[in-house]
Amino acid sequence: VTTMKHRIISALVFALAMPAIVHATTHAPTTDGEVRKVDMDAKKITLRHGPLQNLGMPSMTMVFQVTEPAMLEQVKAGDKVKFNAEKIGGAYTVTHIEAAK
Repeated sequence: VTTMKHRIISALVFALAMPAIVHATTHAPTTDGEVRKVDMDAKKITLRHGPLQNLGMPSMTMVFQVTEPAMLEQVKAGDKVKFNAEKIGGAYTVTHIEAAK
């Protein structure tokens, strides 16, 4: 019985850890950008950015969705930032953003 409990617990731990492992290994590279506009109501951010290698995209200015609306409270127009973006559900989405140092 103890061995079966250990197998079940091990399987559950592995299953719960997999999303974090997959996310860590597929994390988009960090890109430099500048905040052009923050739209709290639409939960979107406009960024002028360098090339997004993981998305095959050249430098440009574009609107992104965000995975967490709270990210928008950390930045304002004119801020230099470093961010990660991915295509999620067909939409270009910022998954992480922080002030550039």
